[in-house]
Amino acid sequence: MISHLSVLLNLVTGILGPVVPLILYLSYKDRSRYVAYQSLQALIFQLVWWVGGGVLVGIAWTITGVLSAILIGLICIPFAILFSALPLVALVYGVIAGVQTSQGQDFKYWLIGDWVRSTYTG
Repeated sequence: MISHLSVLLNLVTGILGPVVPLILYLSYKDRSRYVAYQSLQALIFQLVWWVGGGVLVGIAWTITGVLSAILIGLICIPFAILFSALPLVALVYGVIAGVQTSQGQDFKYWLIGDWVRSTYTG
């Protein structure tokens, strides 16, 4: 649960959210497969959203800014704003994961969960 909710730490620190699942994964990888699996999922999810989301938002606003010089960029502003809201979607998804795991339910991130499970279990 803590590893999933560490996504909230990104609101305060900007980048320290993935550190918590990394520490939990390294601490529990030999003691609890469940905690290690959930922590590894949370770590990969946060890194993908932090790096990929940041790049996507940066590209969207760069294109919007460049094209604004010829007024076409004004059409791109709603899309850039939409892309800027993606980190909020990731935050909500991480909180949902934390709530489900705190209730004893297994949680699997879309795409990431299957990949981690197949890689982690060998």
